[in-house]
Amino acid sequence: EPRVALGQALRGVARAAIDVSDGLLGDLGHILQRSVVGARVDLAALPRSTVLAAQPRALQHECLLRGGDDYELLFTAPPAAAAAVQRAGNATGVAVTRIGTITAEPALVAVDEHGREQHPAARGFDHFA
Repeated sequence: EPRVALGQALRGVARAAIDVSDGLLGDLGHILQRSVVGARVDLAALPRSTVLAAQPRALQHECLLRGGDDYELLFTAPPAAAAAVQRAGNATGVAVTRIGTITAEPALVAVDEHGREQHPAARGFDHFA
């Protein structure tokens, strides 16, 4: 599995990592809570299929932020490691996309295509809900 290989290639580069199986917000929330930091997510940068891109923006955002089941790797790395991250992606054949930044203030902010800020709850899919 290429994404597992990416995870292995990021050892020593990434500071935190988690698989996104229960939704981006929920799994990002785990990183933020354990690291006592916040994040600023650029909604326009989130990769999406052509099918999803044809849907209304609100549905796109809901699916991208809360949808799960697709295995993706979410990780943090310092800005100085950008070249090493790209090399790891290239070496494993996995596209790597910068979707935001980690912030010192422990809050989650999502910024839409027009620069409008949203403050979503860091909740993803709940198997027991």
